[in-house]
Amino acid sequence: METLEFVIYPDGRVLEKVTGIVGASCAEVTAAIEAQLGQVVSQEKTSEYFDQKLELSVTATAQATYSQW
Repeated sequence: METLEFVIYPDGRVLEKVTGIVGASCAEVTAAIEAQLGQVVSQEKTSEYFDQKLELSVTATAQATYSQW
């Protein structure tokens, strides 16, 4: 599940935490919001940022053999 969490501090700072989005696509999701909030002071990338989407492709082959007894 993808979630965006915002913590707004009394001094106006905003902490944004993104979870459930694998790879750098989280930056695309948050870009518009960050543009409206103002200047980004710092970023900490989580382990999910460095993960890669795993795509599996499975091919099954069946081979029939018979004996001529």
